Amino acid sequence: MGTTGQLLLAAAATFLLAVVSAVAGFGGGVLLLPVFTALFGLRFAVPMLTLTQLASNGSRTWLNRGEVRWPLVGWFAAGAVPLAVAGGLLVAHAPLSPLKRVLGGFLIGVVVWRRLRPRVGRPRDRAFAGVGAASGFGSALLGSVGPLTAPFFLAYGLTRAAYIGTEAAAALTMHLTKVAAYGAGDLLSRRVLLYGAALTPAALAGAWVGKKIVGRVGDRLFVILVEAGLVAAGVLFLAGLA
Repeated sequence: MGTTGQLLLAAAATFLLAVVSAVAGFGGGVLLLPVFTALFGLRFAVPMLTLTQLASNGSRTWLNRGEVRWPLVGWFAAGAVPLAVAGGLLVAHAPLSPLKRVLGGFLIGVVVWRRLRPRVGRPRDRAFAGVGAASGFGSALLGSVGPLTAPFFLAYGLTRAAYIGTEAAAALTMHLTKVAAYGAGDLLSRRVLLYGAALTPAALAGAWVGKKIVGRVGDRLFVILVEAGLVAAGVLFLAGLA
C-alpha cells in the first residue's frame, strides 16, 4: 500500500474513533493504536497517535468547556506531567507487552468491581494526582491509556459533557507533555509531524460529530456505554490487539 492509501485509511479510522472518544470520553486512542501500528509500525505509531490525540482532546475540551471541572484537571496534571516526561524518555526501549496485559486485567476488574460495589465513595480531588501519575506514565509508553482514567471520573459523579470535557482537558495536559518528551527523545521525525498534521482535520470532525451525539444520550445509558468500552479495551489489551 502506498503512502496515500495509508493516510486515507488512517484518516478514516481517526474520524470514526474520534466520534467514539467524543461519545464515551475515551477509546479512540486505544483502538487507533493497533491501526497505526499495522500501517506504520509501533515506534512510529506511538508519537503519531499522540499528535492526533492532541487535536481530538483539544477539540473535546473546547466543545465542552463550560462543564470542565478545572480543579480536577489541575490535580491530574500535577501527577501526569512529571510521569509523562519519564515515560516519554523510556518509550524507545521499554517492553510494552507486559504493561498492556496488566492494564487489560485492571480495566475489566474495575468494571466487575463497580458492578459488585455500585455505591463506592467519591474520590477526593487530590486523589486525581495519583490517577494522573499512572496515566501519564502508561500513556507515554503505550500511546493511550484513556480507559484507565474513566472509572475514577465516573466514581466522582461526572457524566456526559462534564465527564467528556474534564477527561479531555486532563488528557490534553498529558499529551502536550508527551510531545515535548518525544521531541527530546528524537521520536518526532518530520514524517511523524507531517502525518499528524494531515490527520488533524479528521480528528476535529469526529469530535464535533460525537458532541452532537452525546447530548442525546441519558446518564444511565452513558455509564453503560463507558463500561462496555472499558471491557472492550481490556480484552484488546489482554489479547495483544492494542
